[in-house]
Amino acid sequence: MLTKIDNTCDYLRSKVSLRPQIAIILGTGLGPLASDLDVTASVPYSDIPGFRSSTVDGHEGKLLFGCLEGVPVMAMQGRLHFYEGYSMEEITFPVRVMSRFGIRLLMVSNASGGLNPEYEPGDIMLISDHINLFPEHPLRGKNLDEMGPRFLDMGNAYDGDLIEKAESILKGLDVKYRKGVYVGTQGPTYETPAEYRHFRNIGGDAVGMSTVPEVIVARHCGMLCFGVSVISNVVSDVVANALSHEEVRKNTEKSQKNLSTLFRNMVKEYPSK
Repeated sequence: MLTKIDNTCDYLRSKVSLRPQIAIILGTGLGPLASDLDVTASVPYSDIPGFRSSTVDGHEGKLLFGCLEGVPVMAMQGRLHFYEGYSMEEITFPVRVMSRFGIRLLMVSNASGGLNPEYEPGDIMLISDHINLFPEHPLRGKNLDEMGPRFLDMGNAYDGDLIEKAESILKGLDVKYRKGVYVGTQGPTYETPAEYRHFRNIGGDAVGMSTVPEVIVARHCGMLCFGVSVISNVVSDVVANALSHEEVRKNTEKSQKNLSTLFRNMVKEYPSK
Protein backbone atom coordinates (compact mmCIF):
# COMPACT_ATOMS: atom_id res chain seq x y z
CA MET A 1 0.00 0.00 0.00
CA LEU A 2 2.77 2.46 0.89
CA THR A 3 4.47 1.77 -2.42
CA LYS A 4 1.19 2.43 -4.22
CA ILE A 5 0.68 5.68 -2.32
CA ASP A 6 4.24 6.85 -2.99
CA ASN A 7 3.95 5.99 -6.68
CA THR A 8 0.87 8.22 -6.89
CA CYS A 9 2.69 11.02 -5.08
CA ASP A 10 5.60 10.70 -7.51
CA TYR A 11 3.17 10.98 -10.43
CA LEU A 12 1.59 14.13 -9.00
CA ARG A 13 4.95 15.70 -8.25
CA SER A 14 5.92 15.13 -11.87
CA LYS A 15 2.81 17.02 -12.99
CA VAL A 16 2.57 19.77 -10.38
CA SER A 17 5.17 22.15 -8.96
CA LEU A 18 2.96 23.42 -6.13
CA ARG A 19 3.51 21.92 -2.64
CA PRO A 20 0.45 22.87 -0.56
CA GLN A 21 -0.16 22.10 3.10
CA ILE A 22 -3.96 22.50 2.86
CA ALA A 23 -6.43 20.26 1.02
CA ILE A 24 -10.14 20.86 0.46
CA ILE A 25 -12.76 18.26 -0.46
CA LEU A 26 -15.71 19.87 -2.23
CA GLY A 27 -18.94 17.90 -1.83
CA THR A 28 -22.30 17.67 -3.61
CA GLY A 29 -23.23 20.93 -5.30
CA LEU A 30 -20.20 22.68 -3.83
CA GLY A 31 -17.82 22.00 -6.71
CA PRO A 32 -18.27 25.54 -8.11
CA LEU A 33 -16.27 26.82 -5.14
CA ALA A 34 -13.30 25.74 -7.21
CA SER A 35 -13.90 28.89 -9.28
CA ASP A 36 -12.35 30.84 -6.38
CA LEU A 37 -9.09 29.02 -6.96
CA ASP A 38 -6.32 30.45 -9.07
CA VAL A 39 -5.78 27.03 -10.65
CA THR A 40 -2.30 26.14 -11.87
CA ALA A 41 -3.00 22.45 -12.56
CA SER A 42 -6.11 20.29 -13.02
CA VAL A 43 -5.65 16.52 -13.07
CA PRO A 44 -8.62 14.21 -13.80
CA TYR A 45 -9.00 11.36 -11.32
CA SER A 46 -8.99 8.97 -14.26
CA ASP A 47 -5.38 9.98 -15.02
CA ILE A 48 -4.08 9.54 -11.47
CA PRO A 49 -2.68 6.11 -10.54
CA GLY A 50 -4.76 4.53 -7.78
CA PHE A 51 -7.59 7.06 -7.96
CA ARG A 52 -11.12 6.03 -8.90
CA SER A 53 -13.60 8.17 -10.82
CA SER A 54 -16.71 9.66 -9.25
CA THR A 55 -20.00 8.45 -10.76
CA VAL A 56 -22.29 10.99 -9.07
CA ASP A 57 -23.81 14.03 -10.77
CA GLY A 58 -22.32 17.20 -9.28
CA HIS A 59 -18.91 15.65 -8.61
CA GLU A 60 -16.51 16.73 -11.35
CA GLY A 61 -13.77 14.23 -10.56
CA LYS A 62 -10.71 16.48 -10.79
CA LEU A 63 -7.78 17.12 -8.48
CA LEU A 64 -7.00 20.83 -8.56
CA PHE A 65 -3.84 22.66 -7.52
CA GLY A 66 -3.72 26.40 -7.14
CA CYS A 67 -3.84 29.34 -4.76
CA LEU A 68 -6.72 30.55 -2.61
CA GLU A 69 -6.13 34.00 -1.13
CA GLY A 70 -2.51 33.55 -2.19
CA VAL A 71 -2.16 30.31 -0.21
CA PRO A 72 -1.25 27.08 -2.08
CA VAL A 73 -4.01 24.46 -1.83
CA MET A 74 -5.03 21.10 -3.25
CA ALA A 75 -8.75 20.57 -3.91
CA MET A 76 -10.77 17.48 -4.75
CA GLN A 77 -13.58 18.64 -7.03
CA GLY A 78 -15.89 15.77 -6.19
CA ARG A 79 -15.39 12.79 -3.90
CA LEU A 80 -15.97 9.04 -3.89
CA HIS A 81 -18.74 7.38 -1.89
CA PHE A 82 -19.22 3.97 -0.33
CA TYR A 83 -22.62 3.63 -2.05
CA GLU A 84 -20.94 3.87 -5.46
CA GLY A 85 -19.50 0.44 -4.81
CA TYR A 86 -16.03 1.56 -3.87
CA SER A 87 -14.18 0.04 -0.94
CA MET A 88 -13.14 2.09 2.06
CA GLU A 89 -9.56 1.75 0.86
CA GLU A 90 -10.46 3.27 -2.51
CA ILE A 91 -12.55 6.06 -0.96
CA THR A 92 -9.79 7.13 1.42
CA PHE A 93 -6.80 6.50 -0.85
CA PRO A 94 -6.70 10.18 -1.95
CA VAL A 95 -6.46 11.25 1.71
CA ARG A 96 -3.45 9.00 2.28
CA VAL A 97 -1.86 10.42 -0.85
CA MET A 98 -2.52 13.93 0.50
CA SER A 99 -0.69 13.08 3.71
CA ARG A 100 2.40 11.72 1.94
CA PHE A 101 2.29 14.72 -0.40
CA GLY A 102 2.64 17.07 2.57
CA ILE A 103 -0.92 18.10 3.46
CA ARG A 104 -1.32 19.08 7.12
CA LEU A 105 -4.91 20.40 7.15
CA LEU A 106 -7.93 18.75 5.51
CA MET A 107 -11.04 20.87 5.05
CA VAL A 108 -14.17 18.94 4.04
CA SER A 109 -17.61 20.03 2.96
CA ASN A 110 -20.77 18.11 2.24
CA ALA A 111 -24.49 18.43 1.66
CA SER A 112 -26.51 16.82 4.42
CA GLY A 113 -30.04 16.40 5.68
CA GLY A 114 -30.98 18.42 8.74
CA LEU A 115 -32.07 16.28 11.70
CA ASN A 116 -32.27 19.16 14.13
CA PRO A 117 -35.78 20.68 13.84
CA GLU A 118 -34.33 24.18 14.19
CA TYR A 119 -32.34 23.81 10.97
CA GLU A 120 -33.44 25.19 7.59
CA PRO A 121 -32.35 24.35 4.02
CA GLY A 122 -29.29 26.39 3.13
CA ASP A 123 -27.96 26.60 6.70
CA ILE A 124 -24.23 26.20 7.28
CA MET A 125 -23.37 23.73 10.04
CA LEU A 126 -19.87 23.56 11.47
CA ILE A 127 -19.21 19.90 12.26
CA SER A 128 -18.25 19.56 15.91
CA ASP A 129 -18.22 15.75 15.96
CA HIS A 130 -19.53 12.75 14.05
CA ILE A 131 -21.26 9.41 14.56
CA ASN A 132 -19.93 6.65 12.32
CA LEU A 133 -22.70 4.35 11.07
CA PHE A 134 -20.87 3.03 8.01
CA PRO A 135 -20.89 -0.78 7.85
CA GLU A 136 -17.11 -0.95 7.32
CA HIS A 137 -14.36 0.96 9.12
CA PRO A 138 -11.69 2.62 6.96
CA LEU A 139 -8.92 1.46 9.33
CA ARG A 140 -10.04 -2.17 9.31
CA GLY A 141 -7.28 -4.57 8.35
CA LYS A 142 -3.51 -4.40 8.63
CA ASN A 143 -2.41 -1.08 10.11
CA LEU A 144 -0.06 1.18 8.18
CA ASP A 145 2.28 1.86 11.09
CA GLU A 146 4.28 4.32 9.02
CA MET A 147 1.20 6.53 8.71
CA GLY A 148 -0.54 6.24 12.07
CA PRO A 149 -1.29 4.19 15.20
CA ARG A 150 -3.23 0.93 15.35
CA PHE A 151 -5.72 2.40 17.84
CA LEU A 152 -6.66 5.96 16.99
CA ASP A 153 -8.00 8.53 19.44
CA MET A 154 -10.90 10.45 17.84
CA GLY A 155 -11.58 12.81 20.75
CA ASN A 156 -10.65 15.87 18.69
CA ALA A 157 -11.63 14.68 15.22
CA TYR A 158 -12.69 18.19 14.17
CA ASP A 159 -10.12 20.62 15.51
CA GLY A 160 -11.60 22.84 18.23
CA ASP A 161 -9.34 25.80 17.46
CA LEU A 162 -10.36 25.75 13.80
CA ILE A 163 -14.04 25.61 14.76
CA GLU A 164 -13.57 28.66 16.99
CA LYS A 165 -11.80 30.45 14.16
CA ALA A 166 -14.69 29.64 11.80
CA GLU A 167 -17.23 30.92 14.33
CA SER A 168 -15.31 34.17 14.66
CA ILE A 169 -15.20 34.60 10.88
CA LEU A 170 -18.91 33.90 10.41
CA LYS A 171 -19.90 36.22 13.26
CA GLY A 172 -17.76 38.95 11.72
CA LEU A 173 -19.56 38.43 8.41
CA ASP A 174 -22.94 38.42 10.21
CA VAL A 175 -23.70 34.99 8.72
CA LYS A 176 -26.05 32.70 10.62
CA TYR A 177 -24.54 29.31 11.28
CA ARG A 178 -25.15 26.13 13.23
CA LYS A 179 -22.77 23.81 15.05
CA GLY A 180 -23.60 20.16 15.43
CA VAL A 181 -22.99 16.44 15.09
CA TYR A 182 -22.86 14.78 11.67
CA VAL A 183 -24.18 11.23 11.26
CA GLY A 184 -22.42 9.32 8.50
CA THR A 185 -24.36 6.53 6.76
CA GLN A 186 -23.63 4.41 3.70
CA GLY A 187 -26.58 5.57 1.51
CA PRO A 188 -27.71 5.90 -1.19
CA THR A 189 -31.28 6.01 0.17
CA TYR A 190 -32.55 9.03 2.04
CA GLU A 191 -33.83 8.48 5.56
CA THR A 192 -37.11 6.85 6.54
CA PRO A 193 -39.15 8.55 9.29
CA ALA A 194 -38.05 5.82 11.73
CA GLU A 195 -34.40 6.32 10.80
CA TYR A 196 -34.80 10.05 11.34
CA ARG A 197 -36.09 9.44 14.87
CA HIS A 198 -33.22 7.04 15.58
CA PHE A 199 -30.50 9.37 14.26
CA ARG A 200 -31.97 12.27 16.21
CA ASN A 201 -32.26 10.19 19.40
CA ILE A 202 -28.60 9.17 19.28
CA GLY A 203 -27.48 12.79 19.08
CA GLY A 204 -27.33 13.66 15.38
CA ASP A 205 -27.96 17.14 14.02
CA ALA A 206 -27.35 16.33 10.35
CA VAL A 207 -27.02 13.16 8.29
CA GLY A 208 -25.08 12.41 5.12
CA MET A 209 -23.28 9.77 3.08
CA SER A 210 -19.66 10.91 3.17
CA THR A 211 -16.97 12.74 5.16
CA VAL A 212 -16.58 10.32 8.09
CA PRO A 213 -14.23 7.85 6.33
CA GLU A 214 -12.04 10.67 5.01
CA VAL A 215 -11.78 12.38 8.39
CA ILE A 216 -10.92 9.13 10.18
CA VAL A 217 -8.07 8.43 7.77
CA ALA A 218 -6.88 12.04 7.84
CA ARG A 219 -6.69 11.90 11.63
CA HIS A 220 -4.91 8.54 11.40
CA CYS A 221 -2.29 10.31 9.27
CA GLY A 222 -1.96 13.12 11.81
CA MET A 223 -3.75 15.79 9.80
CA LEU A 224 -5.94 18.48 11.33
CA CYS A 225 -9.56 18.37 10.14
CA PHE A 226 -12.24 20.99 9.70
CA GLY A 227 -15.70 20.14 8.38
CA VAL A 228 -18.79 21.99 7.20
CA SER A 229 -22.20 20.65 6.21
CA VAL A 230 -24.64 22.60 4.08
CA ILE A 231 -28.16 21.63 5.12
CA SER A 232 -29.76 20.64 1.82
CA ASN A 233 -33.10 19.56 3.24
CA VAL A 234 -34.74 19.05 6.60
CA VAL A 235 -35.57 15.48 7.57
CA SER A 236 -38.55 14.70 9.77
CA ASP A 237 -40.69 11.80 10.96
CA VAL A 238 -43.57 13.02 8.81
CA VAL A 239 -43.82 11.59 5.29
CA ALA A 240 -43.65 14.57 2.92
CA ASN A 241 -42.93 15.15 -0.75
CA ALA A 242 -40.26 12.92 -2.23
CA LEU A 243 -36.73 14.29 -2.00
CA SER A 244 -34.54 14.33 -5.09
CA HIS A 245 -30.80 14.75 -5.71
CA GLU A 246 -31.61 17.81 -7.82
CA GLU A 247 -33.37 19.44 -4.85
CA VAL A 248 -30.31 18.74 -2.69
CA ARG A 249 -28.06 20.44 -5.24
CA LYS A 250 -30.32 23.48 -5.56
CA ASN A 251 -30.50 24.01 -1.80
CA THR A 252 -26.72 23.82 -1.43
CA GLU A 253 -26.41 26.67 -3.93
CA LYS A 254 -28.00 28.98 -1.36
CA SER A 255 -24.88 28.81 0.80
CA GLN A 256 -22.14 28.75 -1.83
CA LYS A 257 -21.21 32.41 -1.43
CA ASN A 258 -20.99 32.28 2.37
CA LEU A 259 -19.18 28.95 2.34
CA SER A 260 -16.70 30.26 -0.21
CA THR A 261 -16.01 33.31 1.95
CA LEU A 262 -15.55 31.14 5.03
CA PHE A 263 -13.08 28.82 3.30
CA ARG A 264 -11.10 31.71 1.85
CA ASN A 265 -10.73 33.28 5.29
CA MET A 266 -9.89 29.96 6.97
CA VAL A 267 -7.16 29.27 4.44
CA LYS A 268 -5.77 32.80 4.71
CA GLU A 269 -5.51 32.61 8.50
CA TYR A 270 -4.13 29.06 8.75
CA PRO A 271 -0.50 29.28 9.93
CA SER A 272 1.99 27.15 8.01
CA LYS A 273 3.69 24.67 10.31
